[in-house]
Amino acid sequence: MPRVGLTPDRITAAAADLADEVGFENVSLSALARHFGVKDASLYSHVKNLQDLRTRMALLAGGEMIDEIAAAVAGRAGRDALVAFAGAYREYALQHPGRYAATQIPVDQVLVTDSPALRRTAEITYGMLRAYGLDEPDLTDAVRLLRSTFHGYCALEAGGGFGAPRDVRRSWDKSVEALHLALTHWPREGHGHGEPGEPEGPEERER
Repeated sequence: MPRVGLTPDRITAAAADLADEVGFENVSLSALARHFGVKDASLYSHVKNLQDLRTRMALLAGGEMIDEIAAAVAGRAGRDALVAFAGAYREYALQHPGRYAATQIPVDQVLVTDSPALRRTAEITYGMLRAYGLDEPDLTDAVRLLRSTFHGYCALEAGGGFGAPRDVRRSWDKSVEALHLALTHWPREGHGHGEPGEPEGPEERER
């Protein structure tokens, strides 16, 4: 019988907190069992396995992240929306490293389609880029540029990869401004009005 007080949501939230403390890759069912003071087997009444737990963490973190991004970009468009989006993205990634790492794992497309948070992510991201006058296939190309820039920068910053004395925030601001210019002067390939392709990652599940 499931242990009283344990639920999939509670276990997932605890796993996300643990990921922020010790790193996403170091979260295990055994560690969570110790956290709750139960045997490992007790958790299997609520989550199937470690992969199931990680998927739940990805969906939780993705929902949290897009909530913060949505609040930041509300009422904004063009450069202002991009700056707000980028700032919220970076803040979440740096403040919640374990949760952020969870958002980067591959998630089954059925779950992407069924997740309101991930659908909202796609709507907000593609909506922001459409304000630059982009249509497919340029939209997907632009999403990939944003994702690789934001993720690459945040990963390097979190890992101490920037050794030059230049303030990292100033470099970030310059990067976002460069993205704005690139989007404004995008080398358009097509003028279709189709729906975006299958999302490949957090920004594209979106975002």
